[in-house]
Amino acid sequence: MTELLNISYEYILPLILIALKILAIILPLLLVVAYLTYAERRVIGLMQMRRGPNVVGPFGLLQPIADAVKLVFKEPIIPTPASKVVFIIAPMITFILSLISWAVIPFAKGVVLADINVGVLYVLATSSLGVYGIIMAGWASNSKYAFLGAIRSSAQMISYEVSMGLVIVTVLLTTGTLNLTEIVERQRDIPFWIQLLMAPMAVVFFISVLAETNRLPFDLPEAESELVAGYNVEYSSMSFALFFLGEYANMVLVSAMTTVFFLGGYLPPFGISILYAVPGFVWFVVKVCFLLFIFLWIRATLPRYRYDQLMRLGWKIFLPLTLLWVVLVSSLLVFTNNLP
Repeated sequence: MTELLNISYEYILPLILIALKILAIILPLLLVVAYLTYAERRVIGLMQMRRGPNVVGPFGLLQPIADAVKLVFKEPIIPTPASKVVFIIAPMITFILSLISWAVIPFAKGVVLADINVGVLYVLATSSLGVYGIIMAGWASNSKYAFLGAIRSSAQMISYEVSMGLVIVTVLLTTGTLNLTEIVERQRDIPFWIQLLMAPMAVVFFISVLAETNRLPFDLPEAESELVAGYNVEYSSMSFALFFLGEYANMVLVSAMTTVFFLGGYLPPFGISILYAVPGFVWFVVKVCFLLFIFLWIRATLPRYRYDQLMRLGWKIFLPLTLLWVVLVSSLLVFTNNLP
């Protein structure tokens, strides 16, 4: 009996620790996602010289909670001709996939749920699956507007994943590893001229993730003038909210990925030694918040692209540019003996 208890403790305790680590990531992330909606409305309100949320709670800080309560208690409506099981599962898939990629994101040195050697491949695999939730939602709704929005969204996401993949190849060429923590650590010793060479790829990557997350100026799947609301037009209550929670969680995720790949992750900016006194987690959060602010700034500033402009940018500009940059970076690394 004692041996059985010892065996059970041996297996149960690690599972409990893993569950606690997962909750330590997911619960703050959900809070960040909720208040990112508040921050977006406040920031855009200030940029457009209006107040934004300011009624529910002090400075409107309880507005996200009020929105969540309202959506929880609203009646979910499922269209009669819809494929009900797929209709219900689709927003869940979108939301869950936006969370599981955080397993390999390093918040500080040694602070990561799963420090696997193929972290980059894991993130690419999970992010590329996000298109399935959108396709399922558009198809299961049995509505031509929802289905057209889903098709547009899938074409857009697949188009920009190609350039994103090539940009990540340039990062792997300069760091020589698929482990996200090691990518951050090797940015300590990368020559400054290589970092300058990667700056255009950082811009291309950030524009690509704007399209990947369906954010302005690339929110074509939700173009109200043509599609009413896109792939989620038939959704209501919490199923509707899950799509937008997934969208905002993806915004935070791609900001974290950009930080890890191009901004040194949890390292202080420009390698200034005195700044190492600040914990790495703080630098990571500051960089992610800065990128999220750029998301909001772009939404308040730029108009929506036409669909042909969106595809032309992805296939005729970004794809040739990233291909050229892969050849350029690899050639320079070989000729200067800087291959990792």
